[in-house]
Amino acid sequence: MMIQTFAKAVLAAALAFASPAQACTGIRLVAKDGGVAPGRTLEFGVDLESDVIIIPKGTAITGSTPDGGKGIAYTTKFGAVGANGAGLPDIIDGINDQGLYVGLFYFPGYGSFAETTKENAARALAPYEYGTWLLGNFASVDEVKANFEKVVVVPVVVDAIKEAPPVHFVIHDRSGKSVVIEPADHGLKIYDNPLGVLTNAPTFDWHMTNLRNYINLTATNVPPVDLSGLKLAQFGQGSGMRGLPGDFTPPSRLARAVAFSQAAPQPQTAPEAVLQVFHILNNFDIPYGAVRDAHDGLKHADYTLWTSAADLKNLKWYFKTFNDQSIRSVDLGTAVAAAKGKIRYIKMDSKQPVRDVSKDLK
Repeated sequence: MMIQTFAKAVLAAALAFASPAQACTGIRLVAKDGGVAPGRTLEFGVDLESDVIIIPKGTAITGSTPDGGKGIAYTTKFGAVGANGAGLPDIIDGINDQGLYVGLFYFPGYGSFAETTKENAARALAPYEYGTWLLGNFASVDEVKANFEKVVVVPVVVDAIKEAPPVHFVIHDRSGKSVVIEPADHGLKIYDNPLGVLTNAPTFDWHMTNLRNYINLTATNVPPVDLSGLKLAQFGQGSGMRGLPGDFTPPSRLARAVAFSQAAPQPQTAPEAVLQVFHILNNFDIPYGAVRDAHDGLKHADYTLWTSAADLKNLKWYFKTFNDQSIRSVDLGTAVAAAKGKIRYIKMDSKQPVRDVSKDLK
């Protein structure tokens, strides 16, 4: 009864004030066949009710401004597929038909958006609309680098979370190039991302500097040590990674993301890389109740709502959810063709079937 009462209180608090998703983790693997497979977890304090969203080539899109006005207007050059959130017609994680991937990650306490003016309103869009703009207009990281500042990201509030989401962005392409874009000093700043990883605050360059604290780590076990004739050996497997941080803070998760993705044997093919990405990201699942916070006296808990991966060579986007751990895929070409020129959706949430195998005897 006590557990049920607490669970109801957490749910009520979450509905009253949605917890920022401060624990998302992203990685990238590259297969021997050249296939690039990025992936990430998505954490939040209340179900965002994400669905798969398909945005065909030729879709007319208009950006938003904080006063409810219209921002930038454009027509997508490329078809795209991915996940939305909070009922918005925008991709927060997904790919386009040129093999470009964009993922939005929370960036609390560090993002600073531009102010909307008469002069820049025609170039303005909301933070959650920026990823869709990138996917709709650009085919590669090089194109993103050349154009990422041609819009202004302005603080449009999302009703579901009662704030303008403070986000930054990771972008990968099918060549293996990667960058991180962060709102800073009321503009946008871009960083090369050779390791293909991202978590949350603080800034990306700080995370890269912080990695120097872990250069002693190795996937190889530490050999025995002889101390004045006393031989000391490891207790078991994993001694090379001793000291790797295990908590859920963004710096610790990024250190683990680098360690696990760099230690992974290179997969042969892109589909194999996708499966390896899911295995690695299992290490970043946040069990419900393990991370809690409070706001105005109300408690809420972040947990892993869904995990995604993408095959940028074969143009497929994959996902699994909190309620269904089976991996499902969306073929971009098939989905865009079926959408017939309109924005369409595929339900993500489902209940995982449990199959009784007690009679499957050999």
